[in-house]
Amino acid sequence: MNAVSERGRAGGGKRKLVVLADESLRRSFEKLEADNMMLRKSLLRAIEALKQDPFCGVQIRKRLIPKAYVAKHGADNLRKYDLPNGWRLIYFIKGDQAETAAVILEWLPHKKYERRFGY
Repeated sequence: MNAVSERGRAGGGKRKLVVLADESLRRSFEKLEADNMMLRKSLLRAIEALKQDPFCGVQIRKRLIPKAYVAKHGADNLRKYDLPNGWRLIYFIKGDQAETAAVILEWLPHKKYERRFGY
């Protein structure tokens, strides 16, 4: 996993991380600078929000979590963060007593999100 951003332990609390699930996602994120600057800026704002509160996204019901996310990443507590223009950021929370990480799995347009989750 690639750490995108980190917030320190203010006041001795848990360390909060935002990480990308894999290397191909990191490359996609870097490529956005040339392809879609508006989406990149939206993702950067979302990452900042997740650093402050990893639970700020809407929890997705367990029965709707695609089996591929569970098989590939062990994602059993999926969340979504709404981005502008109908885009969705999909992530899950992973952590222990020392740190909480928001693990970003993907970002996708609304139509693809609806198909993926069977809406």
